[in-house]
Amino acid sequence: MNPRNSCSRMRISPLWALGIASGALAQTIPNPTRKEIYQSGQVHDAIMRNKTERFAAKRAAGAYDSRRHLPLSYTPCVNGRAGEFKCNNIDLHSFKSHADLGSATGEGSSSWGWTHEGRDFAIIAQADGAAFAEILKNGELDYLGRLPRTEGAEPKIWREIRVSGDIAVIGSEAENHHIQFFDLKKLLQIKKEEKPKTFDSIKDTAIFRGLPIGRTHNVVVNPELPYVVSVGSQPRTSQFAAGLVFIDIKNPSNPTLMGYQAEDGYVHDAQCLLYRGPDTRFKGKDICYGYNEDTLTIYDVTNKANATIISRTSYVGASYTHQGWVLDPNDQRYLLMDDELDEVHAAGLAADGYPVTYIWDIQDLTAPVLAGHYKTSVKGIDHNQYISNGRSYQSNYGAGLRILDVSSIPRDPTGAGVHEIGFFDIYPEDDDLEGGGIIDFAGSWSSYGMFKSGWILINTIERGAFVVRYTGK
Repeated sequence: MNPRNSCSRMRISPLWALGIASGALAQTIPNPTRKEIYQSGQVHDAIMRNKTERFAAKRAAGAYDSRRHLPLSYTPCVNGRAGEFKCNNIDLHSFKSHADLGSATGEGSSSWGWTHEGRDFAIIAQADGAAFAEILKNGELDYLGRLPRTEGAEPKIWREIRVSGDIAVIGSEAENHHIQFFDLKKLLQIKKEEKPKTFDSIKDTAIFRGLPIGRTHNVVVNPELPYVVSVGSQPRTSQFAAGLVFIDIKNPSNPTLMGYQAEDGYVHDAQCLLYRGPDTRFKGKDICYGYNEDTLTIYDVTNKANATIISRTSYVGASYTHQGWVLDPNDQRYLLMDDELDEVHAAGLAADGYPVTYIWDIQDLTAPVLAGHYKTSVKGIDHNQYISNGRSYQSNYGAGLRILDVSSIPRDPTGAGVHEIGFFDIYPEDDDLEGGGIIDFAGSWSSYGMFKSGWILINTIERGAFVVRYTGK
């Protein structure tokens, strides 16, 4: 498939045309409500089926043969270009393909970072495992080795990574993968002659096996507390319902179940923080902000065995509430959120195909208010964003990394003062399309811009991993 010849709008049918309304749920519940459609799991199943089919077609066409992408070193952004890549205020410092990073499948997804005594390390998710690399002082990626998928699990592109202290937490949609816990200090012991080192997926990890069939869509950590949350575990059992599943890692070599919260069904992603916001009723509580397919759902999870829902709020154009991040963890008055399918369905503010960042006022946790929004200047689908020091680092699939200055939101939550200060477009195949981008699940899956050193890691589906640096003021 040649993306340059593809339609600029992805051919995904609207929600009700996916066969959902006439499926098994409609046979058991006459005229099912929107809430019942989502909670049944049919929306998520249809999305996963559609993505799987598209990924399979691209795989068959050779789009994931990352061996054709050669390593790259420092390339400054000059006149809007760094080599073949469009850019603004961001220089390329290093690129290695998934093949260079030890993957046989050549398909990438999530990423995260870890810093130890001034050394920055990248953890790069791939369909068949996780690659570890050090980001050297000149920005080059030094491939150290990898942790394969759990023995008995098939390769699956959905692999999510977070870090709790010195522990990498790795989940996957693959059946029987379970959740891996890997001590990142093992990277410090790799000798030069051992590189790249392949770790043992059983002996070098601890594994939590308490999920149905071992699948989880995402993993979440609270940076201040020793627990992990599995979200989106499948199938949607009567016990967990694909909601929040809490895992105690005080002893990371023996992770154990703490409790679960299943009342709002499937949770796609979440952020959990000790509450330091203005709502005095929840001071010091452990709060999770959940992105639950069609709502922003806020939980009090202080008691993991009896976590409760504080509020559940939807919005005009809700298609697939995907991910979000609190603007300031020490303030927690606002959060930014994205919807993965509003551009695909041409819904609400995203009717024109330009990604929308939703701005929520969460000063009252019981009654969040959608206060404003920001629209990206290039067509595409927004996927993940993480905020640090007043900047949102967004991975918008084919539109690549977009850095927004969001520091104005406390003064003006409408979003009028939000503006893009830099971008690096890692998917040149769609540059010539109307609107400058393709509305498809291609390009950048995730980026990590929270290294204090200023390095930014971008992981892509088709190519590999980039290290870039913002050069603006």
